[in-house]
Amino acid sequence: MSRKEPGFAERLQTAVKAKQAQLEKMRATALANDAQSVQRRATRVETAEARNIRTAEHANRVTAELRDAQREAAKARQAHAVTEEKARQDAERVAQVEADAALKQDQKAARDSKYAARKARQK
Repeated sequence: MSRKEPGFAERLQTAVKAKQAQLEKMRATALANDAQSVQRRATRVETAEARNIRTAEHANRVTAELRDAQREAAKARQAHAVTEEKARQDAERVAQVEADAALKQDQKAARDSKYAARKARQK
């Protein structure tokens, strides 16, 4: 009977050995898990840093594009202002030329009338 069935002390000893084996197994898996979790955590940190870098680059790119667009808009406004100023100056020149032509025509008409009046008095 002793060969087939273990005694109480032997069962206790077997149970203690089994518990020790389970503890060792759990410690080994915990260490492995710790190593894996550290690795996963490091991977997550790297991923987050890469994401932050991409976000910063995107923000910089958007800021640069906005700055370029503002420069282009300022150039367009300036070009429009220059064009309007040239058009205003041209209109002033045309008005001045027309006024000068009208003045000369009036002066000529006045001279002609004086000349005609002088001729009429002489006859």
